[in-house]
Order: sequence, then structure tokens, then C-alpha cells
Amino acid sequence: MASTQTCDGMRRRDFIKIGACGAGLTLTHFLRRAHAGEISPKAATSAIFVNLGGGPSHLDSFDLKPEAPSEYRGTFQPIKTNVAGMEISEHLPKLATCAEKYTILRGVSHTLAAHELGSLYVNTGNRPLPSLEYPGYGSVVSKELPVPGDLPPFVAIPNSPQRAGYLGVQYAPLNTTQTPRPGTPFNVRGISLQNGLTIEEVERRQGLRHDLDTAFGGLERNNQLLAGLDRFSQQAFDIITSRRAREAFDVSKESPPFAEPFGAEPFGQSCLLATRLIEAGVRFVSLSLGGWDTHQENFTRLRTRLLPTLDTGLSALLNGLEQKGLLATTSVFVTGEFGRTPKINNRAAEGGRDHYPRCMFMLVAGGKFRTGQVLGASDDKAGQPASEGFSPADVASTFYKSLGIDHTKEYHTSTGRPIMIVRDGKVIDRLLA
Repeated sequence: MASTQTCDGMRRRDFIKIGACGAGLTLTHFLRRAHAGEISPKAATSAIFVNLGGGPSHLDSFDLKPEAPSEYRGTFQPIKTNVAGMEISEHLPKLATCAEKYTILRGVSHTLAAHELGSLYVNTGNRPLPSLEYPGYGSVVSKELPVPGDLPPFVAIPNSPQRAGYLGVQYAPLNTTQTPRPGTPFNVRGISLQNGLTIEEVERRQGLRHDLDTAFGGLERNNQLLAGLDRFSQQAFDIITSRRAREAFDVSKESPPFAEPFGAEPFGQSCLLATRLIEAGVRFVSLSLGGWDTHQENFTRLRTRLLPTLDTGLSALLNGLEQKGLLATTSVFVTGEFGRTPKINNRAAEGGRDHYPRCMFMLVAGGKFRTGQVLGASDDKAGQPASEGFSPADVASTFYKSLGIDHTKEYHTSTGRPIMIVRDGKVIDRLLA
């Protein structure tokens, strides 16, 4: 399983484990957690969430300040995009050519400067509480939107900081635990047939199980747990014997001209897989690109690895979704847990930027979003919103609305406590078409 260590010593995978999911989730167990609801035809029908773990520098990516003093602006220069008046970092040239497909939110602000707390906030839209664990976006979408019976509703590549929270582990993601590699078969536990197992053998075992269930049916007639196990075991059988499910995870099925722009790196290949999963009918896919905790060597790490990797993968994702006719029905949400300090520190020969939640960027694309624009602004040194700004809760509420989900809808915890999906957010009307 891929992991990235942040400055506080916490590995990303240490706080993304969700009960049994962290120990390895079998398909039958996972499918107990799948659920379907109703969907508005006026909304997007699927979503992709891109988690930039560690907190990317807004000043060096999507909110540059070339007129600020040198100790703030850094060494990167802005470049024009194909949208008039929109500029981004010179190290994002591919994203500059498809800016009409996304909107940059500047001046997003909160107060949680610790990695885990900030990550929980931006992955749920709710400030974390010690007494309550909120569900992530993927879990809510799994509960609200229908999915074909032979597909998992929520897939995380390779894993996700999003938790099922009070909804229960039945809404946790199916973690692939690894990323695809070009030219190599991609096996996902519970989806791929392994160890020489054939479809015929699976069907034979399923027939034997059915015979045993029939023979002992009277013993479990009044046992709801066993009845539920039967139902979800049948769904597991439906997926593992489904050609559509297996082929959805096989990136080698894509034509070389389509796959080439995604590159060979794990993040780009994850983006390629996401397009296949959405095309097959999966409702929510979570992607992760970590390493943004740049307290030292901020500019070298951004220039040589992080920004080019994001540029290649994200631009290919947006263009690929459009080529497949899926961008208009897929809401894409890109964010880290916070921004970085406007003033460069002097911890090493090449300084870095530290945690800074008071000002950050978020990016949304596709779906029912109004794209090709910049909303919000930061001050002249990117230290705070220039005016009122946006909260992660506001963006979360708008993200849900793009999917036809009412963020004020109430769920109930296991103790019967009513909880709104997002407690404090306000929909950003200017962000929606």
C-alpha cells in the first residue's frame, strides 16, 4: 500500500484505515456496505475526488503573487491559460491548455493546521469533533446514488483518507491498495480471479453454497444477519463473475493513443483507471497524490516532481473524461488539507513553506459546475481571503448539490441522533451552472 509520511510523523495510511478495511477487505464484506438511493436527472451522476495529501502551496501553483516581495512570491512565474485573465504556475503547462474545464477557488480558509484534522475537514465538509466521526464524500455518495449490482459504488486508488463515519463501515471504500502500471495486469482483491481460479470454479462453488443454503434454510429463517450475509454474498458473486467489473479495472483495454497522455507514473495511471471506472458505472472514485508537505526544498520538489505529476495526471483526466463524453456528468474535486505559509522559511539552504490553513486553493471541474473561471481571491501576499472567502463546508455543500444531494439532509447515528450531511456550509451559487 502506498503511503506518504507528513512532518508530524503520521503516515497517510495510518489514519485512512476504516475498521476491517485496514486489515484487508474481502469483496463479500465490502458489498454488505454498498447501498443505492435515488438520483436527480438534473445532477451529475458520478464524482472523482483528488486528495493532495500534505497540503500544496497555493502561492506556487494556482494563486501566484508575482508582485509580492521575494520572500513571499518565491521563484516561480505565472503563465497565461487558455481562459482570458486566468494565470497559474509555469510548471502546470498542460493544465494551462485546458483551463476552460475547471474553476479555481482562491481564498478558501479554515483554522485546522494539523494534517489529520485538516484532512478530515476537507474530506467531509465538517469540522471534526471528538464525539462524532463524519462520513466522507464517497460514503455519502454510496448511500445516495444507485450503482449497478455488479460494480462497487466507491473505489479508492490506492486508498483514501475518507471514512464511513457514523454511517457505518458498510459505506467504506473498496481500496485497491496499489496503483496500475503500464503493461502489467492490475489485480484487485475480490475483483480479479487469482491463483488459477476460473469463472467455472466460482460458479460451481456458488452452486454448492446455494444447495447448502436450501438444505439449512429453516435454521436461518428468522436470522436477519444470516439473511443479509446471503444477499451480499450473492452481490459478491455477481461482481466477481461480471466481465464488466473485471474489465473496468483493466487499463490495458484502453487504446494507446488514449492512454499515452496519462503517462507511466502511478498518479497518471490512477487517473486513467478512474476514467474506466466512471465509464463502467462506478459512482465515486478517490485518487491520492501525496508528498506536498514541503517544509524544506519546496521549490525543487514542486518543480521536479509534484507539479509535473499533477499537471500530467489531472489534465489527462479532464481531457480523457471529455473524450469519453463523461465530463459533463462527472463532478471533479481537487484539494489538499490546507495551503502553505506565504513567507518562505529559512530552515535549510533552500527554504520551504509551512502549514497554513488560513488561505488555500481548491479546484473543481466537470459536472454541473460553471467552469473556466476564478472565484474568490486572496490578499496581495496570499495570506488571507481578500474579502469573505469560502470555507471547506461551503465547497462541500456545493459539491453535493452538483450531484443532486441536499447537504442539509439529515441522517441518524446508531443512537438515533439526527445529523445534517454538512452542518455549516452554504452553497456557492456562482459555482454552479
